[in-house]
Amino acid sequence: MTHLKVNDKAPDFDAVDQNGEQIRLSDFKGKKLILYFYPKDNTPTCTTEACNYRDNYNSLLKKGYDVVGVSADSEKKHQNFIAKFDLPFRLISDPEKKVINAYGVFGPKQFMGKISDSIHRETFLINEEGVIEKIIEKVKSKEATAQVLED
Repeated sequence: MTHLKVNDKAPDFDAVDQNGEQIRLSDFKGKKLILYFYPKDNTPTCTTEACNYRDNYNSLLKKGYDVVGVSADSEKKHQNFIAKFDLPFRLISDPEKKVINAYGVFGPKQFMGKISDSIHRETFLINEEGVIEKIIEKVKSKEATAQVLED
């Protein structure tokens, strides 16, 4: 796993969202970006996290943030997830794990006593110049927005 640090230049990416539209880090130049990684659509903890961002989306926009989620799910699964929970932000479909690996969030993880490779739930706050301002490694899905906003 890559170990990015605060003040590192955020890895550029060129991926597709839930609608197959290109999405790049450069699209957010001049804006603050919450780039959050999560294991799988429609699972309880991932849904809680996405809905926390949804419920606080307007206040995040007012503070200058945009939100983008990333998982290895397909575009179709993302479309269903967005429709089911009325998510107002884009989700990157990364089945080949190019963005996931660039940000170093794929690797060994223990769940219910078993260790397997998985996507780690992590959030990167990227400033207007494309530099990582904050990394949240221990995301609390019910408090995701609060974790972003705390100093």
